[in-house]
Amino acid sequence: MNAEDLRPPVALVGAGPGDAALITVGGVARIAAADVVVYDRLANPALLRHARTDAELVYVGKTPARHTMSQDEINALLVERARAGKRVVRLKGGDPFVFGRGGEEAQALRAAGIPFEVVPGVTSAVAVPAYAGIPVTHRGIATSFAVVTGHEDASKADLDVDWARVADAADTLVLLMGVGRIAEIAGSLVTHGRPAETPVAVIDWGTLPRQRVVIGTLATIAADVANAGIAAPAVTVVGEVVRLRDDLRWYDNRPLAGKRVLVTRTREQASELAELLAAAGAEPVELPSLEVRVIADPAAVDDAIARLRTSAYTWAIFTSTNGVRIFFDALADRGCDARVFGRTQVAAIGPATADALGARGVRADLVPERFVAEGLIEAFAGRVLRGQGVLLPRAKGARDVLIDGLQARGAQVDELLLYEAAVPVAPDAEGLRRLRGGEIDIATFASSSSVRNLIAMLGGDVAALRNVTIAAIGPVTAQAVRAAGLEPAVVAEEHSIVGLLHALVMHCARTP
Repeated sequence: MNAEDLRPPVALVGAGPGDAALITVGGVARIAAADVVVYDRLANPALLRHARTDAELVYVGKTPARHTMSQDEINALLVERARAGKRVVRLKGGDPFVFGRGGEEAQALRAAGIPFEVVPGVTSAVAVPAYAGIPVTHRGIATSFAVVTGHEDASKADLDVDWARVADAADTLVLLMGVGRIAEIAGSLVTHGRPAETPVAVIDWGTLPRQRVVIGTLATIAADVANAGIAAPAVTVVGEVVRLRDDLRWYDNRPLAGKRVLVTRTREQASELAELLAAAGAEPVELPSLEVRVIADPAAVDDAIARLRTSAYTWAIFTSTNGVRIFFDALADRGCDARVFGRTQVAAIGPATADALGARGVRADLVPERFVAEGLIEAFAGRVLRGQGVLLPRAKGARDVLIDGLQARGAQVDELLLYEAAVPVAPDAEGLRRLRGGEIDIATFASSSSVRNLIAMLGGDVAALRNVTIAAIGPVTAQAVRAAGLEPAVVAEEHSIVGLLHALVMHCARTP
């Protein structure tokens, strides 16, 4: 028996306000253990990556104009799956009990005799203003705040809120939903005593890279919102705390704030760049253009390991994190670990590859200043290679520069082909739609294969990339971009993912 066996079969889990990092540890644990995840429109889809690959994912999102399922149907779905012996997570934007109808779902479960638990989430009522640089309370300005629903239900003729009571109920008012009725709401607040000059902020897609903030007053905010094209989902803050935004704004001051950046790396590798981009304020849009396929010949791997054990190799050279991962997976499959390297020295093409080795207990003896094959050849200058054995585990189709350079210095090189890195994949429909629809600001490429494969996905038509800032990880990748008839605006001097991000940040600083 484990902890999961003791938990109720249904968990109402708060997904937080949008930023996937704001879900609780408990929320992640429930998703990871679930057989079924029933999720809302405002729950970040990235959270579904925590689910098991065999979990059933059911979308029940609602917009003011369209409901995928009615609330009664959602309630029935939770009951039906739980009665079928499934462990169910109901993943809801924000907090389940803050205008999330989580209470109604809990009542339906209780009426059906289904045990449940609630995993609270960070509510957008506090988090969204915070990401806009607006505290809901502040000493000397606001000692209280109230959270009010503005209703988005177009079928309702009247608002349920008693604005006469709400207008002066707290120093700060936070309105969830209701941006479509902002003129009516602002008018009601003024009618019931709030000064027309009271500052107001409307925050669109709060806590996400696409976040926008419109500042006005109760007298002007309806026109301000209309002019900016703000639509749901949005959070409205009314009160003097809004004036603090100029001093406290932080989220939309980051170097890549609001930029939509295409990530073309493999699905396995995309997360590293996506996390860095998000930390810099960008919205990563993943469109993997290739995948890694393991092709290692078991006999060749066995022979390489045997020769490592007998110190037949003076050097083992790794040219990618994929190579490290696949080689060490092969070691583990054979009951081996880092000890097979014995007295063999190890070189890594760059810091990311060196870090991958370090994570597996091997410290790189050599990392070149330039993270390309030519840099590795230069790094071996002055080192004795003549007659020495070198193991080179790497991808099929890699350039011959490294082998030619090592052999020219007298080394005996054994190339161990572990994988193919340029295998095309079926295009992600959403990423491709956004690229073709002009929604991408920057496209990043970490290899020449990713360039060629993306263009193949586009049917050879590069028009969708003409008005996009193109960032290449290094000169080889940049050359592939030029061969396609495009010009990279950014070429990283340090040929690594960190170097690519740094070059992109510097470019955007120079080119607002």
